[in-house]
Amino acid sequence: MNPNDRSVLRRLAGEYFIFSQQDRFRDNRKLHRAVNDLKPIRPVVLIDELPWAEMNINDEMTLRCEDPVLRGVEWHLRSTIYKAKHLPADMIIAPYVPVHKVIRFAGIGVDVDERTIVIQGRDTIRAHEYHDQLATEADLDKIHNDVVTYDREETLRRHQLVADAIGDVLPVRLKGVEYASIGTWDLIARYRGVSNLLIDLAERPEFMHRMVRKLHDVRWDVIRQIEELGLFDNDPYSLHCTPSLASDLPGPDFDGEHVKLKNVWGRAVAQIFASVSGPMHEEFDIDYIKEPLLRCGLVYYGCCEPLDKKMDIVKKIPNLRKISVTPWADVNVAAEAIGGNYVLASKPNPASVAFGRLDTDLLRKEIRTILDACKRNGSPCDLVLKDISTCNGRPENIFEWERTVMEMVKDY
Repeated sequence: MNPNDRSVLRRLAGEYFIFSQQDRFRDNRKLHRAVNDLKPIRPVVLIDELPWAEMNINDEMTLRCEDPVLRGVEWHLRSTIYKAKHLPADMIIAPYVPVHKVIRFAGIGVDVDERTIVIQGRDTIRAHEYHDQLATEADLDKIHNDVVTYDREETLRRHQLVADAIGDVLPVRLKGVEYASIGTWDLIARYRGVSNLLIDLAERPEFMHRMVRKLHDVRWDVIRQIEELGLFDNDPYSLHCTPSLASDLPGPDFDGEHVKLKNVWGRAVAQIFASVSGPMHEEFDIDYIKEPLLRCGLVYYGCCEPLDKKMDIVKKIPNLRKISVTPWADVNVAAEAIGGNYVLASKPNPASVAFGRLDTDLLRKEIRTILDACKRNGSPCDLVLKDISTCNGRPENIFEWERTVMEMVKDY
């Protein structure tokens, strides 16, 4: 092991450990669990998907390790410490460093063919052009089930490497897959391009049914293999940027060492369906995911697609507990439909931090609208600032966003 790598990680591990033991981060677990239990103490605030290339204050995010595995651990330690210092909101910090199990996928017979056409700013914000790989029936015939393999030897090598470096300073824990995720339509958009997808939904519906059925079945076979291989994890700290702790998921149901689907969240999205009607959304997505999601303990539906006017079909999803409400949805309509029966996972507009200065008056108006809608309808709520493409080179915008919103929810 490179002595410099070891020295860098040990210093960071010590700092991380101190943060992980602070009561404020431990106590936040109660807030996360209460919201997902539909018995909120107050709304939970989190910040994720940051424009890291613009955030490097005093070289706090400059990586110095050379080994690629240790460099990944360094990134985890640095990014967690950075958030704890500058924009903690209601984050929780695991009392260990994770080493993720190495899982390999053989492929399904088709690949995404894309070209980057725009790279924006200093970060990895890109516009893509996708070339249609599933234009014909013959293309669909190429699709086959994937094969999932757990590389135990490489996983244990990585675990030992990290443990040798910092295991006496900070516990090291193997981490598996934290939730069962399916986003068939997001994948189809990458295989085909958006225009082709939307046109064929209208003009070739039977062809699109065959496509989504094949890809949906392939994905759920992958999830089945992950379950059989014992690769699901029973200690999730995030459900795609939102709180994941819930009393209805009490921990592993042991079959040997296997965590079952009924012990984890299921998450489904159809972001491209922001542009389709409710009946089409139900026919081509909701009807496909209902049966397999019965196997999951709880379900979180949605991401960037506005669902405020589609709550009637979303509520047909079994084990539903959390619904995404985007900046493009009417939170008043959404909260009235959600009531106290589900978590309203609000996504405030990330564009607010993209200007030269944060307009705190405008931010307060946005957040107040969300909070008032949730209070009026008794809706448990988490607010997550995410998908932040840029802060205009001013991390202070995000820091001020955090301070402003935390002040508001603490007065909730």
